[in-house]
Amino acid sequence: MALLTKAPRGTQDILPSGIDTVRFIEDIAKNVAESFGYSEIRTPVFEHTELFQRSVGETTDVVQKEMYTFTDNGNRSITLRPEGTAGVIRAYLEHGLFNEPAPQRLYYVTSCYRYEKPQAGRLREFHQFGIECVGAGTPAADAEIICVAKTILDDLELKNIRLELNSIGCPDCRKNYQAAIREYFGSYTDTLCETCNGRLEKNPMRILDCKSPVCSKIAENAPKVTDFLCDDCREHFEDLQALLKANNIEFSVNPNIVRGLDYYTRTVFEFVSDEIGAQGTVCGGGRYDGLVCELGGNPTPAAGFGMGIERIKLLLDEQHPNLVPAIVPDIYIGSTKGKPEELAFLTAMKLRAEGLVVITDTVGRSIKAQMKYANKIGAKLVSIFGDSEIENNKFNVKNMETGEEKSVNYEKFADLVLKITDDMVMESISATDLF
Repeated sequence: MALLTKAPRGTQDILPSGIDTVRFIEDIAKNVAESFGYSEIRTPVFEHTELFQRSVGETTDVVQKEMYTFTDNGNRSITLRPEGTAGVIRAYLEHGLFNEPAPQRLYYVTSCYRYEKPQAGRLREFHQFGIECVGAGTPAADAEIICVAKTILDDLELKNIRLELNSIGCPDCRKNYQAAIREYFGSYTDTLCETCNGRLEKNPMRILDCKSPVCSKIAENAPKVTDFLCDDCREHFEDLQALLKANNIEFSVNPNIVRGLDYYTRTVFEFVSDEIGAQGTVCGGGRYDGLVCELGGNPTPAAGFGMGIERIKLLLDEQHPNLVPAIVPDIYIGSTKGKPEELAFLTAMKLRAEGLVVITDTVGRSIKAQMKYANKIGAKLVSIFGDSEIENNKFNVKNMETGEEKSVNYEKFADLVLKITDDMVMESISATDLF
């Protein structure tokens, strides 16, 4: 029976007390993306497994260990999306968005699924805001997506987040680099973890992404990919840095950033915080010029990022615990049974149409219990509709903060409530003036 009342490990419920912060993050991210000309796209929560094998990379931890994969009733291998980019590029190809003016600027808010060890900031179901700029291959496009991410973080007023940058080159200049690190790590086969020993021949760059303390320590002295860049990739990276400097965006070059997905080329970056434990990357992304072609399209440059909403929320809750105020009712309209209840219901609907948050009794409480409930939920105003109020056409509105009341006939009731709530928002008129 315990399984019926407990969420699966690695998942969490977002309760009303936390959903306002999540919506706040999502709304700011959407508004910033749209100010840069990005449009929302939504893709299915599951895709054909081969999509992620081809895009993310068969030797990555994501594909080898972390995907939720099942065979459906049609004997098809299906996987819950572990990241957002592959589905967006699949949709880009399926619906012919390559025929639209380039670049296509797309953003999404989505849930993703990975079978990982749950810890703070790392869940098996997590939510991600991401953007994809498909059809632009210049350093300016890289700078743009970095600016989108930074603007979101700045608008959220988050502090102590640093931008780390790297270039992992193109497939051509990576050949020599992979040979160099294969030789370097080859002398540590007795020390590397089992997973990294398996990566040594197939994809040695993945060793740089290993979270094992031993492997991370060995990787510190590994050859740097930036020393192996071809002229075009080096120029691209230098031009990007110049653009960021011209826009006063601080960054540091971290040669060990490779990101955990195989589709990346050239630019990779991370926004990192030291305030949320080991999972300090709150946003990561880069360029993936070969992905569209890998999935069957024509060669098309592209770049994007993914931002972890749960990790952003951890930082917001820590740095600005009262940033997002809870939604409280503007007015609670209590009532007795019969005509008063009908009128209260009608009045509530009218006030909601004016944009107010209105609560009425739906459980049959006594008037005394309704008053206690209104106080408990923090209603700003309270009014009780009863037979005598209807008979005398006299309705009281009580300001729960000041305790003051005002009586008015029903025809002026809505106007009074709207005036009081407007004045509360302005916060410049005294409670005495309100009444």
